Amino acid sequence: MCCLSNEGSFYTHIYTCSTAGGVSAHSVLTSSCSPCVGAKGQGGHSSGFKEGQQPIPAAALPSAPRERESNKATVRLSQKATMPLTRSLSMGSLSGLPLWDQEELPVEDLLLFEVAWEVTNKVGGIYTVIQTKAKVTVDEWGENFFMIGPYYEHNFKTQVEQCDPPNAAIKAALESIKNNGCQVHFGRWLIEGTPYVILFDIGAAAWNLDRWKGDLWNTCSIGLPYHDREANDSLILGSLVAWFFKELTDQLQDKPNVIAHFHEWQAGVGLVLIRSRKLPMATVFTTHATLLGRYLCAGNADFYNNLDKFDIDREAGERQIYHRYCLERAAVHCSHVFTTVSQITAVEADHMLHRQPDVVTPNGLNVKKFSAMHEFQNLHSMNKLKIQEFVRGHFYGHLDFNLEKTLFFFIAGRYEFSNKGADVFLEALSRLNYLLRVHKSDVTVVVFFIMPAKTNNFNVESLKGQAVRKQLWDTAQSVKEKFGKRLYEALLRGEIPDMNKILDRDDFTIMKRAIYATQRHTLPPVTTHNMLDDSTDPILSNVRRIGLFNSRSDRVKIVFHPEFLSSTSPLLPMDYEEFIRGCHLGVFPSYYEPWGYTPGECTVMGIPSVTTNLSGFGCFMEEHISDPSAYGIYIVDRRFRSAEDSCNQLTQFMFSFCQQSRRQRIIQRNRTERLSDLLDWRYLARFYIHARHLALCRAFPERFKMDSLAPPPNQGFRYPRPPSVPPSPSASLHSTPHHSDTEDEDDHEPYDEDEEAERDRLNIKAPFTLGAVPEGKKKQPSDYGN
Repeated sequence: MCCLSNEGSFYTHIYTCSTAGGVSAHSVLTSSCSPCVGAKGQGGHSSGFKEGQQPIPAAALPSAPRERESNKATVRLSQKATMPLTRSLSMGSLSGLPLWDQEELPVEDLLLFEVAWEVTNKVGGIYTVIQTKAKVTVDEWGENFFMIGPYYEHNFKTQVEQCDPPNAAIKAALESIKNNGCQVHFGRWLIEGTPYVILFDIGAAAWNLDRWKGDLWNTCSIGLPYHDREANDSLILGSLVAWFFKELTDQLQDKPNVIAHFHEWQAGVGLVLIRSRKLPMATVFTTHATLLGRYLCAGNADFYNNLDKFDIDREAGERQIYHRYCLERAAVHCSHVFTTVSQITAVEADHMLHRQPDVVTPNGLNVKKFSAMHEFQNLHSMNKLKIQEFVRGHFYGHLDFNLEKTLFFFIAGRYEFSNKGADVFLEALSRLNYLLRVHKSDVTVVVFFIMPAKTNNFNVESLKGQAVRKQLWDTAQSVKEKFGKRLYEALLRGEIPDMNKILDRDDFTIMKRAIYATQRHTLPPVTTHNMLDDSTDPILSNVRRIGLFNSRSDRVKIVFHPEFLSSTSPLLPMDYEEFIRGCHLGVFPSYYEPWGYTPGECTVMGIPSVTTNLSGFGCFMEEHISDPSAYGIYIVDRRFRSAEDSCNQLTQFMFSFCQQSRRQRIIQRNRTERLSDLLDWRYLARFYIHARHLALCRAFPERFKMDSLAPPPNQGFRYPRPPSVPPSPSASLHSTPHHSDTEDEDDHEPYDEDEEAERDRLNIKAPFTLGAVPEGKKKQPSDYGN
């Protein structure tokens, strides 16, 4: 196992620099080291250097890159192009980027490759990043953009259209790999933009695993245990990728130049091998979350307050992920440009991986605007009706609350109970239930937990509820048809019908039977499925603790749906997007969330959401909006407040939301939807452009130059609080929440939707023009509103 510790005199570092010719020189420098922390029980070698290998004297080792001073051209460029951490990592001030409209990359002379484990292979959030960004990248790079990932037959058959490579050099490189006994597939990924994809068959190349493990050890002194399937598969993919790029660069003869962008440690193995073989390429590495950060937060560690106190090597070793951590850190230090997805993750990476990111590349979405301004409001109404139908069936026999005064909240994502904030959410729901009951509110909140867990089947009571609902609907339709026919015939005869005769005895019997069928002697189930670990499940255990069992007296009802949503489900036949549009509020009080796509997806659909200042999305919005809650972005402080205070703050947010009138919610949804321009890849893709340009300048300084950048002002543009109708009443625990149909004094304040929308559109676009002010005009505080 390798030693990448910087403690004491032990230091192994894959050190990169640029030579005069622009080709990266690479050396693995290993000082004398004792057996690695965490190597025990993980297989591989137990020390930082091979048996018989002579360690390099400490005097011959250069200092760590963070402390190294050099007068080389590339390093000088790096110092010019990057600002101090507090500024270069700030996304509130987008003026830290060049004017790309005037300074563009010569894409016709470049080839861009994006390497990720989730190319055509949906595993997590990185799939969304790659898939949604594909269109803007293809629009910019055209036939010179390619994605690389692992081959899975079922994904390839349904998602990829096979074709021949358009580039002769790529075709020759792939043929060379095939001729040496490995399988590789080429085609177009059938998503928006239809990018080219190169997919390597990992299983067909597994016979090389032992040899490639030896190469990795000889090159980097990193050993992989035989039992870690994911790490071994990553090594196979990385070796194939490095092999491909070696063949490609030999074919190209330095023109056009190649940029390779790697996502996460699984793909980063290829980057390490590329740099060790000194291939003439520019490399970018993006970490979407640090390995150790996710593990530590899942273990309920006080992570962000102790970033500088963790013994990184020991923590990784205790969790049996030391070899993975070595691969991740090696990729970070080998790359020409290192990026993260958010400012909070940049701070984390600086402590966990010992390198400050060069660029923060926020995640975006493909935002599709409706031709009619309020079309998304209509979609909300339509999908809300579908959710109401589910609620009617799930709560049959206990449906003593008015669905027109019922709000739908939800939390969704991976089942990481603490990381996703489900623990804080449940406690806040208990307190919200108390407040609504004490204030005798007629508002009911139905909360959905959409988190996949281990189940064996649907809950019988849940299925029965939907069957009873359908039976009642069929009965009502049958009686209605008879009633309508008899009423029609009476009117034809010129008679005023006797209502007691319109419905006969049989009709009353049918209706009484239907009502009898709705009687139930048990409470509506909390979960829609049979859980395999019911007694130890974190959500169900906490539901038992707080006592929210969907009783009649509860104003907060809970529905745990431990499965991804699908339009073919017999219970809740809705896609995830339809479900989001039908809800009123998404709640994501995450403790560890490097970016957070779920609140972003809510935003582009016009649905308010709760996030935290420990999520990349929350930090991004907090920097851009003076009063986020006015725009439907509620940010819980989980970094500088205690857990108790954070829970109370979340409770207050939800309680205030319950006090809104229907008109206030509509206004707030309009404002939320207008923020979607902030998350559009057409704006955020420029961060990737900047990272690629910087990588080219560092890899090929003789061909690519970057002008020096003046440090931007620390204060970025902040959107003012809307001056019109407030989105919610002033926070007060002494006021009784009013239901959605009641109009209050605030509702009579003037509100011009078109005028406010135009102002917000200008505000949103302003920071992406790099804060430029026309000559002769100076921005005044009054320009930003009150």
